[in-house]
Amino acid sequence: MLKTKRFKNEVTYFDYKDVKALQRYINIYGQIEPAVKTGLSAKQQRQLATAIKRARHLALLPFITNN
Repeated sequence: MLKTKRFKNEVTYFDYKDVKALQRYINIYGQIEPAVKTGLSAKQQRQLATAIKRARHLALLPFITNN
């Protein structure tokens, strides 16, 4: 199996208010992309998940998508 990384490892901080940046890491079903696809380290992936969850609770991002 070939592992491909979709995003570069260029982000050092994930701001929950930056919705455009967080939407890059969410798939069409509203799920957080795994670290294999994002190319982030484990620490960065945890920070990303925390930022997305905070944005969801403040209604900046949806919990699920309407299909």
